[in-house]
Amino acid sequence: MSTLDGSGKSDKVHCEEALAEIFLLLDKECSPERDAELRRHIDDCPPCLEEYGIDEQLKQLLARKCGGDHAPAELKNRLRASIRKTVEEHGGHRISETEVTVERVTEGSD
Repeated sequence: MSTLDGSGKSDKVHCEEALAEIFLLLDKECSPERDAELRRHIDDCPPCLEEYGIDEQLKQLLARKCGGDHAPAELKNRLRASIRKTVEEHGGHRISETEVTVERVTEGSD
């Protein structure tokens, strides 16, 4: 069911949009408004919530295993291109630049 906000626009996020933007959400690259929209959808959609959890664990695993090593420039460029393509194909959004960062995560920290 789609609801309307005060401007008359639908605030319903479709699964394709949410899935295409999961890494943007995980990397805190969404506007606060978009973050809230995506989180509302993910919280109410078990398949998207499951995918979000898997991607979140994957990101944490990569950060832990990379141990602060810097990814080669070629890998960063391929990842950026892949993320842009996925978001454009599945979310209908065009991204001109994507930044990829790797964080060190230690066991027991949240």
